[in-house]
Amino acid sequence: MIKRLFSRSKPSTTTQAPTPEKTPYEIIGGEAPTRAIANRFYDIMASDEYAKPLYDMHPQPLDRIRQVFFEFLSGWLGGPDLFVEKHGHPMLRKRHMPFPIDQDLRDQWMYCMNKTLDIEVDNPVLREGLRQSLAQLASHMINQH
Repeated sequence: MIKRLFSRSKPSTTTQAPTPEKTPYEIIGGEAPTRAIANRFYDIMASDEYAKPLYDMHPQPLDRIRQVFFEFLSGWLGGPDLFVEKHGHPMLRKRHMPFPIDQDLRDQWMYCMNKTLDIEVDNPVLREGLRQSLAQLASHMINQH
C-alpha cells in the first residue's frame, strides 16, 4: 500500500505541466505543432469577421508573418530560438509600437489565439498556462487608449 501511495507514474502529455526539464515546446510535440499554432492563428484571423480590423493591419500575403510568428513561438515555447537567430531579440513592444494597438485589437488577437489554443493544444494544463501568458503579452502590446 505504501508503495502505491508513493509511486510516481509518469504524467501523460495531455495533462503534464511544463518543467525546466520539459518545455511547452516539447510537451506539444515540437516543430510541427508549433507551426500549426502559428498557421491556425492566422487562418482564424483571416476568416473570422470579428478579427477583421486586426487582419487588415497585417501585410499581405500572410506567408512571411506566419513564418516569423512560428519562429517567435518556437523560442518562446522553449524550443529552438529561431527568431533570435534570424532577427535578434524580439523586443515585442518596440516592434509593435508603429501599429496603433488598443484594447479592442488586443481582444481580437486573444480571441484568435484562444480559438487556436482550443483547437491545437490538447493538454488543458498547458493550454490554460499559455492562455494566461499570452494574455499578459497581448496586454503589454497596448499602446493606445
